[in-house]
Amino acid sequence: MTTDASDEWKQWHEHRTARVSGPCGPLALTGTYWLEDHPEGRIPEVPGQWTQDGDAVVLTAVEKDGLTVDGVPFTGKVRLEADRGPVAAARVAAGERRLVVLVREGVWGVRDYDPGSPGRLAFRGIDATPYDSRWSLEGHFTPYGEHRTVRVENADGRHRGLGLGGVLAFTLDGQDLTLQVSVEDDGSLWAVFADTTSGDGSYPFRFLRPPAPDAEGRTTVDFNRALLPPCAFADHFVCPFPPPGNTLPAAIEAGERTLLQTARQSPWSSVS
Repeated sequence: MTTDASDEWKQWHEHRTARVSGPCGPLALTGTYWLEDHPEGRIPEVPGQWTQDGDAVVLTAVEKDGLTVDGVPFTGKVRLEADRGPVAAARVAAGERRLVVLVREGVWGVRDYDPGSPGRLAFRGIDATPYDSRWSLEGHFTPYGEHRTVRVENADGRHRGLGLGGVLAFTLDGQDLTLQVSVEDDGSLWAVFADTTSGDGSYPFRFLRPPAPDAEGRTTVDFNRALLPPCAFADHFVCPFPPPGNTLPAAIEAGERTLLQTARQSPWSSVS
């Protein structure tokens, strides 16, 4: 273990803990509501009327709804596109709550983030394994040459498309392993993976975000920075499960493992 790498990991872990526990972090999510399930546009516990109109959502509000749009008290109708930025920048708010418009495969919805959510109040930290250089590996990325989409189950039980851009290869303890990965807009990689600790010492699946490969396809596979998916923090996220081939025949005893809480019990705690 190098001191610099260990110190960097500690800073990363502290920053990550602060971000997820912030007032607009994933712990604050109290509901994801698909508009197709609310044809009248009335969502329980969410003020206003929300209806889909083609490629946008129309919000209708009256004064008693207590909504603001772009920080200004709002009444009337407004057409809203999906919020692409951070939750704190969502256009619609109800007091301290942020109401985020989202779309998944043409299905529109609203997410309710409340800083006073039970999950946020129960949060006591992320159980993460301290840095060990053993888990920082040389990796090689090979693109598919064409975009591929596989249908995978999501945490809400629905199946959705997961875009894949290539294969990430690496060697762990003499064993050659691979992961199918997505390629982000900035060139960095994203993998959804499971391993032999999943559901027994670690959350049933985790995320990994290797940096963008160089011109030769070289990158770093650092399991010290394996991430809990958003659905580990709140039940209302729709995280994808690992695609075929992304359950590693190895024990990845590194990175974020589980959530520390005093009240909420994750529905995945008994899933293998």
